Amino acid sequence: MIKISKLLKINQKIVLASKSPRRITLLKNLGLEFDVIPSKIDENISEKLQPNEYVIKLSRLKAENVSSMLGGDEIVIGADTTVYLDGNYLHKPKDCNEAFEILKKLSGRTHQVYTGITLINNYSQKIINEFSKTDVTFRELSDDEIYAYIESGSPMDKAGAYGIQDDFGAVFVRHINGCYYNIVGLPIELFYRMLKESLQ
Repeated sequence: MIKISKLLKINQKIVLASKSPRRITLLKNLGLEFDVIPSKIDENISEKLQPNEYVIKLSRLKAENVSSMLGGDEIVIGADTTVYLDGNYLHKPKDCNEAFEILKKLSGRTHQVYTGITLINNYSQKIINEFSKTDVTFRELSDDEIYAYIESGSPMDKAGAYGIQDDFGAVFVRHINGCYYNIVGLPIELFYRMLKESLQ
């Protein structure tokens, strides 16, 4: 495996301000060495923001929160992903009924997935914000398919009540336009470019 830390000559500690298992897996797959310190912010910010502004703001709040706990020479990664349809944010479902309602709304429609990333280099005080957007088109879903997916428990910890990386969640998706990894929770190509920039 290529070690990104060695390739980019990273001598600083990397800290992920998230406990998302998807983001942790993606960073490990990159060969990046990092610590995990989840942020402790209130994520209930104004939904009047445009979705790109919304995810960038939340990612920055997360990164700043963890960065303030450290104050050394770390590079802190903050990220936030949201699902957007018809001018509305579709967050993680509160219960099975809400998960059903969300998936029913997504059925046969095209929605947008936005991920904001913030990198803070505590040594240089450099802050970088970017976002990625992917259009995702679902085929028509039957009620039985939706109920079966909900029974698996997978929708409950995911914005939009689905995970494209899930064996069953993947069969809902007919087409995507944009970065696949953005839907999972961290657009890898964008993140890599940002990490290189943060070191300059």
